[in-house]
Amino acid sequence: MDIRLEPLRQEDAGRLYAFEAENRAFFETAVPGRGDDYYRYEVFLGRLGDLLEEQAAGASRFFLIKDEGNRILGRMNLTGIDAENGTAELGYRIGKAHGGKGVATLALLELLQLAGGFGVRRIFAKTTTANIGSSKVLEKNGFVHTGTDDREFVMNNQTMRFTHYEWRYQ
Repeated sequence: MDIRLEPLRQEDAGRLYAFEAENRAFFETAVPGRGDDYYRYEVFLGRLGDLLEEQAAGASRFFLIKDEGNRILGRMNLTGIDAENGTAELGYRIGKAHGGKGVATLALLELLQLAGGFGVRRIFAKTTTANIGSSKVLEKNGFVHTGTDDREFVMNNQTMRFTHYEWRYQ
């Protein structure tokens, strides 16, 4: 599979909005929803603008995962970049039609190769105990499981806990 990471840009707004709307129900099975307002195009554009400002300031790096046909397959982000400590937090989402095909694994590998250029040497990630696929993606890319929260919560009628991972530049 030929994929690439591209920095988030204003020019991608229309296609990104379509991707998010198309995958909304799927994403909300794994993570809390963004609320109905997010799916009003003018609200979406405002939030996109906020992300682009955050990226321009160097506080975060937002990427779209695209294929050879320039289709958006998912998103991958480094947020909370702390240049002084060289740390950041990882977030990603893959569209329903592209899950289980190695997209997240390949995109994360590319992101880790870019991380040093942003001054990031340690990346923290979390997922839920119910999201086995995400745990596998992290572990395939050298993330080490650092613990699981004691506190349980219910989402979509399923009891789960947050589980934490860390990656260090070698």
